[in-house]
Amino acid sequence: MPHADQPECHGALDRADRLRGDPTALAALWANARVLLLDDDGRALAEADGSLFAPTGAQISQGPGGTGAAIFLGVDGSGCGWFSLDAKLVALHAPRRIDLRTAAAEWPAFEAGVYAQARALQHWRGRYRYCNVCGGEIGFERGGWLGRCHQCGQEHYPRTDPAVIVAVTDGERLLLGRQPGWAPRRYSVLAGFVEPGETLEQTVAREVMEESGVRVRACRYLASQPWPFPGQLMLGFIALAHPDEPQVDDELEDARWFSVDEVRAATAGDVDDGSSLRLSATISISRWLTHCWLQTMNAKRTGTSR
Repeated sequence: MPHADQPECHGALDRADRLRGDPTALAALWANARVLLLDDDGRALAEADGSLFAPTGAQISQGPGGTGAAIFLGVDGSGCGWFSLDAKLVALHAPRRIDLRTAAAEWPAFEAGVYAQARALQHWRGRYRYCNVCGGEIGFERGGWLGRCHQCGQEHYPRTDPAVIVAVTDGERLLLGRQPGWAPRRYSVLAGFVEPGETLEQTVAREVMEESGVRVRACRYLASQPWPFPGQLMLGFIALAHPDEPQVDDELEDARWFSVDEVRAATAGDVDDGSSLRLSATISISRWLTHCWLQTMNAKRTGTSR
């Protein structure tokens, strides 16, 4: 889950789909591969300083060529393979365990992205152990990316749920909402899942209307971010809306328009004075979308917008 300061197209792990169905190739990679170890809660084993603990396959007895329990994640730029494995299957131990949110904020983007991939696949495999067609037990093939029912032969693939996340503006203000249970004064841009038969643009208009009662006039796609909590893909938009007064129901606790000055103050060093607006963490595309809107408004005020 790369940091959301800006969208990236390069530098990610080569997932090497061509190798997933080749057990011989995976076995050849295993000895020198880096292996992420995840516990039952999806936390990664880490060194004492919080950095990634990723032993080589040669240090682990289970993997391709053995039980095949490891998930093949891909190959990095140096040709080194990357795998993930349930920590309970090995005898190795590490001083710490790091959750994905912490890793996304503290680890290099490459390592955090590999961890996000491993975490999402672990969640899928742990919750789809039986066929939803016949109830038979599922076995995994192609480096852990294909589940096949031993009873009826039905194929099962990792699931990703698309969701839109939207910076809504009336041209002068930004619409933000908060959910019950959030930290005091914390607000975020609006988001919601894509429903069957919808375009993304229709989802944007529907979700904003359902959550806030605000009518969207137009929207534009900006960027995306994987959000494996447990398996979403956040599709980021900016939307122009009518200046309707927000009205919330049971989905949000509150929704309101915020001025440029209020949003700018909330981003200035993230200092909490006990009374001002608090925004989403910097690892989230929500914060990035807010930043994009703020940059647009700053350019508009200074007359530098195109």
